[in-house]
Amino acid sequence: MKIVIIEDEQLASERLKLLLKQYDASSKVIASPESVEEAVTWFSENPSPDLIFSDIQLADGSAFEIFHQVKITAPVIFTTAFDKYALDAFKLLSIDYLLKPVTLQALTNSMTKLKMFFPSPEKPPAIYDELLKLIQSKTNFYKTRFTGKIGNKLYFIERKSIALFYSDNKVVYILTMENTRYIAEHTLENLEELLDPKFFFRINRSMIVNIDSVSQVKPYENSRLQIMLKNNIRPGELIVSRERVVEFRKWADS
Repeated sequence: MKIVIIEDEQLASERLKLLLKQYDASSKVIASPESVEEAVTWFSENPSPDLIFSDIQLADGSAFEIFHQVKITAPVIFTTAFDKYALDAFKLLSIDYLLKPVTLQALTNSMTKLKMFFPSPEKPPAIYDELLKLIQSKTNFYKTRFTGKIGNKLYFIERKSIALFYSDNKVVYILTMENTRYIAEHTLENLEELLDPKFFFRINRSMIVNIDSVSQVKPYENSRLQIMLKNNIRPGELIVSRERVVEFRKWADS
């Protein structure tokens, strides 16, 4: 089976290649474009593979933009760190997905489903226009898994285990509920778009807090608020800036 993996995270791409070899030693990954632009170029210049694995959110845009620009004639299994990407709709449309980090069991289940619905590569699902409509809707999708670095090692960190994100000397860090610190791969501005506002709030220019990590809120000078975190986590004073206090109270009470 000839496979193309569209993925902008090298660790995730290499992991998937390894799992595919474990699942089927005869499978062959023939291309690994890392962006919408690279994928469009590859599909424009090469015959269709038997199967495509594609991350949904790439560095230069949504993977659905690829289907809009070139004709895809192979079934696609999506991979994503988001758990709200219209997953019920994917099921209804008979497109499968894998949540990162991908496991061998999840991959096996997905491949089994693929064979049941699309036994012949010559008969791909003709529903990409519907997926485009979904991605262009007003529904918001939020990231639930992040990657963080300690030294040269990369770790997967679940949203629920993150106490806060904060910036220090132009470096953004992830601080977990266990008080472990990682270097984040996003700016605070990017994170505001990626994080579910039900759980996360930017209290000032340098900090975004998870509501599940907050143990106490108390008045602070100049009409501000001070936040205390659970497990005695203290990356410095957590002060809600005066202009954000009203919005913070609404968020905390929602």
